Order: sequence, then structure tokens, then C-alpha cells
Amino acid sequence: MKSDSQASTTSIVVMGGGTGIYPVVSALKQLLLDITTIIAASDSGGSTGRIRDEFGFPPVGDLRQSLAALADDEAAREIRTLLLYRFEKGSGLKGHNLGNLILTALQDITGSTTKALEEAARIFRINGRVIPVTEEAVQLKIMYTDGTEAVGEHILDETTDKPKPIDHVTLTPDCQINPAARAAIQQADYCIIGPGDLYASLLAVLVTPGLKEVLQQSNTPIIYISNLMTRASQTANMTARDHVVAIEHAIGKAVSTILIHQGDIPKEILKTYADVGEYPVLDDLETDSRVIRTNLLQNMSHSQSSSDTVRRSLLRHSTARLKTVLSQIVQ
Repeated sequence: MKSDSQASTTSIVVMGGGTGIYPVVSALKQLLLDITTIIAASDSGGSTGRIRDEFGFPPVGDLRQSLAALADDEAAREIRTLLLYRFEKGSGLKGHNLGNLILTALQDITGSTTKALEEAARIFRINGRVIPVTEEAVQLKIMYTDGTEAVGEHILDETTDKPKPIDHVTLTPDCQINPAARAAIQQADYCIIGPGDLYASLLAVLVTPGLKEVLQQSNTPIIYISNLMTRASQTANMTARDHVVAIEHAIGKAVSTILIHQGDIPKEILKTYADVGEYPVLDDLETDSRVIRTNLLQNMSHSQSSSDTVRRSLLRHSTARLKTVLSQIVQ
């Protein structure tokens, strides 16, 4: 946590993947806080995966989402449109995201993902910092309970009739936490984890060697934002308690606050999820005093581009509702 001699602005670190934490970052930005996002570096699907295969740089897809969320309000709409634009045609460009291509060019120019993001923040007038959890081009290694293994985060997007339960995940090859990420956590007043896919987004950050030790050495309160729905390929039958246990095992300490959505979800949306074996995360933390329950659901369901090959969530957390509850916690 920051010393008394440092700036009084509340400093928040948000950890996870780009899509899940997008509304969190958007909410915190409205509270005029000092925001740093620490993002998974193991994405291997869609446009990001294609660029990664061709250029060999650490993936930028989730990093681009955080840049878009942090864009300066005066030009936010135009910058978000540019960073999130996805090509719908063209044999070579179809499915690619323009923001991914821009960040890849900056990686090539600067020779570093962290420096590329610093340049992007300057160019696009970003109010905050976006940091990859490691500078290495790593892959997510998945160990299943039956003893088999697989490598590649994109594997967790593949749907099967009988997905295998996951035992744990690691990163490969060997890597270390980005020094910039370590410094951000050490100076933070609060750390927020999630929401996001448990293994592909959250644990893909939290299992980075060195991160657990930084969190254990810090007294910074940790807020965990629970997912709305399970993911058949990752968290089938996992309850809210199961998610919290997995998070706390990874960081080696207890979280301070747990945010859980409480409210109805449209039946037609529930049916669409149920058709692929996904259901609302069961709240079995009735007696846990750390839990805050409130309506966190965005009213409008998400629509996906036809050229986007990665399956996205239909339901998202509401920026406005997150702003309300987070303002009560951090201010």
C-alpha cells in the first residue's frame, strides 16, 4: 500500500482478462481513481492467436480491451470504436481487430509489450495504465483431473459434450511477474480480481510466478467480483464458494470483499446458456460476512460480431451498478 508521503488519489489495481474487467474499469474511471489493469498474457484464440502465431509477440487482445475502457472521456467513443473495430471482410484481415494490429505494430517498434502499451496510452490519451502480468510470450497449460494435459488458452473455448474437469493451470514456458505489475500491486490501495473466466482469465494472471508472494507481502484489501454464469469448459457445477476457494488458493490469502449478483436473469437468456450446459453461479456463501449482494447485471445482452471466432458471454456486468457499489467500498 502507498506511504503517507505519496499522492492521496486512491490507487486501484484490477486483475483479469480484458472482456470481463471492461465494465469494472469503466466504472472506476468515472470515480476519478488511479487505475492500473494487470492483464493475462496467455490469450491464444481468435485474432490475438493468429497475430501471436505470425509475430511471436505476447498476446494483445485483452490488453486492447483495457485500453479502450480507459480512454479519455473527451474522445472515448471514437477511440473505443477504433480499438475495438473488427474487420468483417478481406481474406487476410477478416476477423482481425484493428486495436490488436496497432498494438502489434507498437510491440515491433518498441521491442516490448509494456513499452508498446505506454506508447498506446500516450497516443490515445489513456487515463490509467495497462500492464501485461509477464513480458514473456507464455501459454496456459491445463492439467485435468484425469491426469491429461493440454496447452493453449483457446482450448478452453472449445465446446464438447463432456468437458473434462480441470485440476489446475500453470504458465509455460517459465516466466516471472512483470516488474511493472509488481510495483503497481505494492503501491495499490485496493486490488480487484475479476470478473472473468476462472482459468482462462483470472488464474492465468494469478498463477504467474512471483505474483502470489507480492500479494502475500501486501496488506492491500482484495475485492473479488464473482462471475454471473458458469462456463461449461471450465467451471461446470462450480459454486461461488468453489470460485473463491480457487482464487484464495492461488493468491495464498483470503479476499476481503466478495461481490455477487443478486437478481433475476431473463428466461430466454438462461435457456440459451442452458443449451450449452451453463447456468448461474450458485451463491452458497450465505453466512459469509464478506459478501455484498446486489443487482450487477447489465440490462442489455451482448451481441457478437459474425467474424469473431471466439465465443463471448451474452451477459455482462453493468458499469453503472458496479460504480455504485465500488464507490461505497473504495471511497
